[in-house]
Amino acid sequence: MCGRFVITSAPEALRLLFGYIDQPNFPPRYNVAPTQPVPVVIIGNGARQFRLMRWGFIPAWVKDPRGFALLINARAETVLDKPAFKNAVRRRRCLIPADGYYEWSQSEARKRPYFIHPRDGQPFGFAALAETWIGPNGEELDTVAILTTAASADLAALHPRVPVTIARGDFDRWLDCSNDDVEAALPLLTAPGEGEFVWHQVSTRVNRVANDDAQLILPISAEEAAAEETQSVKKTVQRKPAPAASDDDGQGSLF
Repeated sequence: MCGRFVITSAPEALRLLFGYIDQPNFPPRYNVAPTQPVPVVIIGNGARQFRLMRWGFIPAWVKDPRGFALLINARAETVLDKPAFKNAVRRRRCLIPADGYYEWSQSEARKRPYFIHPRDGQPFGFAALAETWIGPNGEELDTVAILTTAASADLAALHPRVPVTIARGDFDRWLDCSNDDVEAALPLLTAPGEGEFVWHQVSTRVNRVANDDAQLILPISAEEAAAEETQSVKKTVQRKPAPAASDDDGQGSLF
């Protein structure tokens, strides 16, 4: 899956890579999280365009987003069958530029965060789907979700699913929705090949969305990892379990 990602390449480098006509200027982001605005590349008026969209897909038919589950990912295996995504995958395929993403691997004691990035250090594009939700008063909100699929053998050591990435040579094929035909694009919904991405453990500081700095993507040392492990164990021990309820504690119960 993908719940946090990083975009640190210079705006001009991303413009050249993705070939959009706009010239946006934006700062590096080291901890992009759901519900935040994210950069999106989509075809508009026959050319690639850069847009900002809310990460958290809202289907057009939703009446009140406040009561709708946050859809940050879409499963590639079922995207054609799900009512939320089946129109978007035919008509509103897009790319999200990125330089890497985070994944949390579960251990016996706690979840450990890892930073995952291409071995060659180059930026890439997540396969994504866009939708514009229109509210009852005519307000519009552009939203997006990242496609995921089953992980290849190496990345599966961290998590069973990974975001789908689109190679530069396949950008046109993925973005072209002109004929409403998805068959040519579906074969692109595969996991990165083994060895294409590498990873290292990072600090648990990434767990807090408010933290957004270059230190987040740096490898954590063995000493720092041990210290975090010790601190996690201490916090677990300090949490006192709730007292077990007796059959009759002398108080009335509402449940």
